[in-house]
Amino acid sequence: MSLSLHSVTIPVFAHALVNLAALLEKARLHVEAKKLDGSVFVSYRLFPDMLPFASQVRIACDIVKGAGARLAGIEVPKFADDETTLEQLIERVKKTHAFIDGLSPAQIEGAEGKEIALNNPRGTMKFTGLDYVNKFVLPNLYFHSATAYNILRHNGVEIGKQDFLGKIQ
Repeated sequence: MSLSLHSVTIPVFAHALVNLAALLEKARLHVEAKKLDGSVFVSYRLFPDMLPFASQVRIACDIVKGAGARLAGIEVPKFADDETTLEQLIERVKKTHAFIDGLSPAQIEGAEGKEIALNNPRGTMKFTGLDYVNKFVLPNLYFHSATAYNILRHNGVEIGKQDFLGKIQ
């Protein structure tokens, strides 16, 4: 049995998004129970030169929706990047999840060798579809998801490794 690019991307992305949404929900409940200002979480940084929590969640979502769209050869959906609450971040994750769930295996079939070019301030990065997923998308998804997790954990939200991993079986 061979693996398709769809089977090693979309279900993995969906799993990460479900887990991220669950972390955000635990943070929302924590804020509610402790009567805290939820905007503190949204703007919190682990270190001054790091992006804030909201950006970590946005980037995790953007990496996933961008990958799905690029691999499928469709336009990347644009989101406003204006979330200021945990509830709004949860909705962003759900919206991203809904987008990737709408991508069929047929749309991504054969994208392993497709050229993917990403423009950024340092120049253009060029990948094959498979290298894009393995060397850019997955590392970025896990980096930003883990950083979001770490910010929540650092701020007292009662979460652990199993919350990050989610349901494995």
